[in-house]
Amino acid sequence: MPTYNKLVRDKIPEIIEAKGKEVSTTILSNEEYIKELKTKCLEEVDEYMKATTNEEAKEELADVLEVLHAIAKTHGSSMEEIESIRLRKKQERGGFQEGIFLIDVKE
Repeated sequence: MPTYNKLVRDKIPEIIEAKGKEVSTTILSNEEYIKELKTKCLEEVDEYMKATTNEEAKEELADVLEVLHAIAKTHGSSMEEIESIRLRKKQERGGFQEGIFLIDVKE
């Protein structure tokens, strides 16, 4: 019997049960939930880093985005508010479209 001990998408337990398997779950406290979302975010980013095709990359980026939606909500925010902050910062500091790589700064 595999032990996972990790945050999963909401429908995963019922998908597993539909295959005739028994699952054991618990609902996390808010503090545990935030901790596990951070862990899940790193897991999904790692999976993106390991993607070898554009299709795999897009699937993993969608997973990262889903986790970010949940994280934003735990901080009393929404992706719309986060997007507004992103746009403000892009206006003030620029984005990452030009591929600029800073080597050093001489004083």
